[in-house]
Amino acid sequence: MVLAVVLAAFSLTWVPEGTTAAWRWPLVAVIVGAAVLGAPIFVLLGGLAVVLFYADAGAMMSVQGAVGAVPSATLQIASQDTLPTIPLFTLAGTLLARGGTPERLVRVFRALAGWLPGGTAVAAVLVCAFFTTFTGASGVTILALGSLLLPVLMRDRHSERFSMGTISASGSIGLLFPPSLPIILYGVKAQTSVLDMFYACLLPGLVLVGLVAVYCIHEGVKEGATWKRVDPREIALSVWAAKWEIALPIVVFVSLFGGVATTVEAAALTVLYTVFIKCAVYRDVSVRRELPGILTESTILVGGVLVILCVAMGLTNYLIDAQVPAKGAAWVTAGIHSRVAFLLVLNGFLLVVGCLMDIFSAIFVVVPLILPVATAFGIDPLHLGAIFLINLEVGYLTPPVGMNLFLASYRFNKPMGQVARAVLPFLAVQAAAVLLVTYVPWLSEGFAKWWAR
Repeated sequence: MVLAVVLAAFSLTWVPEGTTAAWRWPLVAVIVGAAVLGAPIFVLLGGLAVVLFYADAGAMMSVQGAVGAVPSATLQIASQDTLPTIPLFTLAGTLLARGGTPERLVRVFRALAGWLPGGTAVAAVLVCAFFTTFTGASGVTILALGSLLLPVLMRDRHSERFSMGTISASGSIGLLFPPSLPIILYGVKAQTSVLDMFYACLLPGLVLVGLVAVYCIHEGVKEGATWKRVDPREIALSVWAAKWEIALPIVVFVSLFGGVATTVEAAALTVLYTVFIKCAVYRDVSVRRELPGILTESTILVGGVLVILCVAMGLTNYLIDAQVPAKGAAWVTAGIHSRVAFLLVLNGFLLVVGCLMDIFSAIFVVVPLILPVATAFGIDPLHLGAIFLINLEVGYLTPPVGMNLFLASYRFNKPMGQVARAVLPFLAVQAAAVLLVTYVPWLSEGFAKWWAR
């Protein structure tokens, strides 16, 4: 499949002069077909960029120039000051996924929220949010915590259906909290301050977590759960056992929002702190046996993200040269005259994108297309970023092809349909959060600008 794309791109070298444009769509069809059959996303994006650049340039650009247009876009990525945060925060999240950190965090949040009706479910939501904030990938959260949380929830008299729904719905619920990698990537792609994006996503993240937690309490009351006595001793013991992990968000927030460090410096500090607590304090990650493997795993993940980012920038440059975003903005504004209607259509579109694409690919491909259209309707990039990320977060959960549904089905060894039915109530609650974030811009844009003052 990859070979088919390469041959399609380089077959332009023997296309007769003056007929290059005629070959554009057959070659595009070959590349898209290869992607449908399983070719990697970077092959699709890079192949399209090369073919489209050369087909439009014709005799004015050689195939070498067309191919060079893609890697030259890498310079735009390399010049971004926040680029090093991507590998640094990825490494920190990969480290946290190992060892006893998940068990310690589950104990802490269960002690803190267990007194509520449905408190164990609330604790599951909170620990998933905490975990996803640093791992940046909902798949890691479900795979790492699913088998640990399911029996805990069922022992607390929750049904298997509700327990699966809680874990599946919470798998991506922390993506809106700093230092989430998707927020950083959106800031890079939209050429918006990453720090401002952290501010803009903070309240939407709290709204989403809060609504899901309230639903868990409601279900706990329905199932006959009662308010319990707070156990100060267990809270103290669990917090003491996980004190180093609990301090990690404090380190990040103080360094980022207190003006102590830049985003890159905060990321480096996070990695140093995580390595210290995992290898020296808890010693549940061996420096010689496990750390090299974790570094390799993190490098592979980051390498894939950066390759996609670079080729996507090449395709973005073509789209800008061809004025595709501007034409799209003109077409949408001609057909939709209401900002309210546009936001509703945007929500539906982004939910579909969230079902069909992973969040990294969606950021690289979709953001350059919707940004000019949103600007035409007076939507601030900070508000758009919050809308974009919360929709894709919910898209992970949307049947029939949301990624979290497949991962939960695999982790719990249950049919896909059974998992989908379990998440439907949570999907309705999260949809309410999407509408709040969409139509109350102060939660994102307003708060970020107020804080910046």
